[in-house]
Amino acid sequence: TNGESPALADVSHPYYDVARHGIIQVSGDDNYGRKLIIFSSCCLPPSHQLNHRRLLEYLKFTLDQYVEMDYILVYFHYGLRSSNKPSLKWLREAYNEFDRKYKKNLKTLYVVHPTNFIRIVWNIFKPLISHKFGKKLTYVNYLAELRDHLNYEQLIIPPDVLRHDEKLRAAQKGGPPPSVKTPPPRPPLPSQQFGVSLQYIRERNREAIIPPVLRQTVSYLKQKGLRTEGIFRRSARVQLIKDVQKLYNLGKPVNFEQYDDVHVPAVILKTFLRELPEPLLTFRVYNQVQELLSECKQIVESLPEHNFIVAKYLLCFLHMVSQESIVNKMSPSNLSCVFGVNLVWPRHGSISLGALTPINIFTEILIEHFDTVFGSRCPPGQRHEYLGLSESSATNITLHTLTADFTVARKVCEPFGISWFSAS
Repeated sequence: TNGESPALADVSHPYYDVARHGIIQVSGDDNYGRKLIIFSSCCLPPSHQLNHRRLLEYLKFTLDQYVEMDYILVYFHYGLRSSNKPSLKWLREAYNEFDRKYKKNLKTLYVVHPTNFIRIVWNIFKPLISHKFGKKLTYVNYLAELRDHLNYEQLIIPPDVLRHDEKLRAAQKGGPPPSVKTPPPRPPLPSQQFGVSLQYIRERNREAIIPPVLRQTVSYLKQKGLRTEGIFRRSARVQLIKDVQKLYNLGKPVNFEQYDDVHVPAVILKTFLRELPEPLLTFRVYNQVQELLSECKQIVESLPEHNFIVAKYLLCFLHMVSQESIVNKMSPSNLSCVFGVNLVWPRHGSISLGALTPINIFTEILIEHFDTVFGSRCPPGQRHEYLGLSESSATNITLHTLTADFTVARKVCEPFGISWFSAS
């Protein structure tokens, strides 16, 4: 965690008066691709300085961007005082205004550092709250407990909350505070697919350019998922995803047919991208995306060759998904909201709410204008992928040799609908 909660600096934002306080943040995804939305009570200014009606509208404005997909709410309770506490009437109005659209895809509400006040309020509202919604509530006494459920390093945790957590752990009865240190990571298995670099996977898979998990999920989704409404927006059963990841990491075969759920390979694909040690589009590109949106074509062409090939393979597939958006409802814009934060993130800290827009715009351009963005650079490393060569045969052919081969280059590009002599 970076311990910071940067206020939104864009004064043109329709809710700048509320957003500037940093009360609500969007902080990437959880371990299973569900969007993380954070509400920090300690960032609430005194009630006379904040229009709580505007706060509710801003919360709905933020959620409206994500409620069509599964999402998680993290509520940091510390810092709620009599001076900044919304009234019970406001809480009741808020619950009533959040209709089924908001509640249906909310998978978990984490209440961090709960107090007796929280439990009293919950009991007051219990008759009004459905049993199904009530089961989504999870109390979290210490920040360390979030590590089991979320990508802890992505969380935007205010410094006041961090200090409060340290005091709670220090004051815990029966000995020293529980450690928040994670055990040292075990060395990856030779067949590991998740959490290791593209180079690691390539070296242990007979120099295959496209990682097996990416190839298999894309192949299955091409056949079964292109016309699935909301593809990539829905989650799958957490334990099932863990089981599939384990099979891949152990080098065992995975047959998606047996799960009878197209969302399983979709979540596996997103999880693979999110767990890469370095994002597919690299740390360097994160800063470039923020500053050079108009130069996305040059940005993509500057990628290392291996990253470019894998990115081109993935973005070609997402372009295909978007072309079926009339049926699957996944337009380039919707896909960018899902995939943007899984393709590029900063080397240190987490993605702020203000950084999401340029990332999503950049990703949308890559998907919608795939032919133009990827058209002028056609790396020959894809020869075996598209010409039907075996991986072992392809290994014996150097990339430099393929570069000089006009015929091969043309055949590599044609499956993408790209002319070798690019007009761009």
